Amino acid sequence: MRKVLEPNGGRPGAAVTAKRSALGDVPVFGIRVFVSLGIAALLIAALYFGKEVLVPLALGLLLSFVLNPLVLRLKRWGVPKVVAVVTVVAAAIVVLGVAGLFVGNEVKQLSAELPSYQTNIRAKLRGLRDQIRAPGMFDGARKTFDVVQKEVEAAANASGTKRPSVQRVQVMPTELSPVDQAQRALEKISGPLATAGLVLVFVIFILLDREDLRDRVLRLWGNNLHRATDAMDEAGERISRYLGMQLLVNVSYGIPMAAGLWLIGVPGALLWGALAALMRFVPYVGPMISAIFPLALAFAVAPGWDLLLWTLALILVLELISNNVIEPWLYGSSTGLSALSLIFAATFWTALWGPIGLIMSTPLTVCLLVIGRYLPQLAFLDILLGSQAVLNEPTRIYQRLLADDPDEASEISLQIVQDKDDSVAAFYKDVGADVLRMAVGDHARAATAEHRLRVVDGMDEVLDDLEQQYPPSPFSGVARVLCMGGKWEVDQIAARMLAHCLELEGHAVRRVGSDVLSTQSAVERPQLGRGDVICVCWMSSEPYAAARNLNRRIQRAWPHARVVMLFLNLAEELSDEQCRNQANSLRVDGVCAALDHAVANVRELLGDVDADVFEPAPIPKFEEKRIKALEGSGVLESEKFRELAQQTAKRAADIFDIPLAVVTLVDDAREQVVAMHGGLEREDEKSTEPLGPRRFQASLDRSISMGAFVINEDDIVLSEDIHHDQRFAGNEIAREAGMRFYAGAPIREKSGLPLGVLCIVDTEPRELGERELRLLQAMANEVMEEWKGIDLPDRERPQPSESATLGQPVPN
Repeated sequence: MRKVLEPNGGRPGAAVTAKRSALGDVPVFGIRVFVSLGIAALLIAALYFGKEVLVPLALGLLLSFVLNPLVLRLKRWGVPKVVAVVTVVAAAIVVLGVAGLFVGNEVKQLSAELPSYQTNIRAKLRGLRDQIRAPGMFDGARKTFDVVQKEVEAAANASGTKRPSVQRVQVMPTELSPVDQAQRALEKISGPLATAGLVLVFVIFILLDREDLRDRVLRLWGNNLHRATDAMDEAGERISRYLGMQLLVNVSYGIPMAAGLWLIGVPGALLWGALAALMRFVPYVGPMISAIFPLALAFAVAPGWDLLLWTLALILVLELISNNVIEPWLYGSSTGLSALSLIFAATFWTALWGPIGLIMSTPLTVCLLVIGRYLPQLAFLDILLGSQAVLNEPTRIYQRLLADDPDEASEISLQIVQDKDDSVAAFYKDVGADVLRMAVGDHARAATAEHRLRVVDGMDEVLDDLEQQYPPSPFSGVARVLCMGGKWEVDQIAARMLAHCLELEGHAVRRVGSDVLSTQSAVERPQLGRGDVICVCWMSSEPYAAARNLNRRIQRAWPHARVVMLFLNLAEELSDEQCRNQANSLRVDGVCAALDHAVANVRELLGDVDADVFEPAPIPKFEEKRIKALEGSGVLESEKFRELAQQTAKRAADIFDIPLAVVTLVDDAREQVVAMHGGLEREDEKSTEPLGPRRFQASLDRSISMGAFVINEDDIVLSEDIHHDQRFAGNEIAREAGMRFYAGAPIREKSGLPLGVLCIVDTEPRELGERELRLLQAMANEVMEEWKGIDLPDRERPQPSESATLGQPVPN
């Protein structure tokens, strides 16, 4: 019988209390929902009834995003702010005026030529009418229906029923005087002119008072300046990137459209290309409207149908290429909105503000998305509108298991493994263990017996698929590793994941349950020799008492074996020192808190670790060009570059709060330290002498340098724990210096070739998020950006001495 209960035991009282508290909150929750819906209704009503003012304001904000970079560029050139704003706005008006004149001229020419196409239009319409009137496949049915209808009408007339007479009335319109006609024309254009005037006023004042407006928005947001600043920066960056990408997409569509129409002979090709580019700013309906005009003109121009068919084919090909190639390539995740939210946003804003709302739907929805991301009270907007997955990978798999859908859970798991470069161990560490933690945590709160059984059986199927897809290499030797679960079924699943990791490492592993130690067990107890390893996995949050008791039984059964305890669900992550202390307390050979640490511990106990093995980074294909770029850049000999690098190293050490930051250059043979800040101070177990600064040299052979990996990949290289990183675990320099953490970003010259590395180093394992990695790369880019702006006659810097050490700061 399976034991699927949570290791700490069920607490029904806690579950009942949670249920009662949840029921007690129902009225409060209902009131909150009602109030929230009321506020949302008021906001929507305000947006609808205030559109006369809000639409120009929104258009002004949108145009300010487009024009503000030009204003900033003029200000950097020394132009006063007012003059810069007036110049940019005037230039925009001139551009729009010239475009309007061009369009008007093209329209005038086409309208003058249209009467000459009347013969073609009449002939084609006559031909279409004849084809429509020609006998068709449904003519027999239509004639039969007409006969039946006449018979019914005749029968109705014979019975005395007469149709009422119908008298037609025609209303003749009243002729307007020229004054009335002019007045009506002015009434029609007064609205758009007033809106355009308001937009112009808003644009000018927003550009003039942009900083003041930002300060006021920050003040309204609250006291959290960090969150408010990040929100405004992200909103501005997303909208600007979206508008820029939209402009590129439209131009990439309009130019081929104009060229294609000109080649096949459609008049006004430039006009239709410009119209196609402009109308694509209107989502969904804009491309269809822009296609009507060239198709209608192609229908009218040529007597045959070839020109129309060629025009239709051109439009379809351009749409397919733009929608399936250009837009995904340029847009990517520029807005962060899901496809469904884009359609919903277009419908919503069009219903509120009409065609202008359709044009502005994406930028406005991006603003709502960013607000929801940074304002906890509106986090539902980020969930509803965003394109990012709202459930992380472990939660998605866990939900599929609860829904009794192990097939989909397996598909998700296999896809995650593929995304992790086919690393099953990484999947087990980052995803599989979290699924088991969620199952254990939900045991007492919400899970029923059926849910627990679904999770256990489903995880077994997921592991079956993973083992089938990624089978270990055949091993003919005797199994020297025994993996068992501590007590419960989830412990056994964790042991199975660990066993698979060890098998992929080349070890023969046998899996058993902890009941094999019972004298009444029907399972034969395996034989273990001296030095063999037993791995016991626990998913309990308080495993120490049970682990101590189980270890006594293990020692009685296999007195010569070595024992490793893997605790995957502790409340706090254990440091290396805490793991050693717990191992001594439990009287086992090793205590680990992560799967990869347990694998490394087993390899070490079996003597399977060759600490001197270190595979150097491969030489990139662009190495010859890179070396020429390095030698031609002048950075190897420049004192100015060394000063810039020293400033960057100091800034990186301070910002990341890390003991050591280094800037290096990598030539064909060595990695040379140009600048550094800080040092590695590590106490040896037997001595308090600082080993890092004395052992780490400033010029390293490329074959043992970690920066060579950054150069080869031309991307950030991150090692959160060097001891458990196969690339660097055997690096003698890193081991002697006590390095545990390394992150390096390439320093690229103007052509994009990597010349050196900005790296940060620590003696303790660390984690860096995505934003921190981007910040590290941005700081590496700044080194060469500042270098480009310096006129450098200085080429006299001497080569670094071999006796220089990485741990001693280089003076400014």
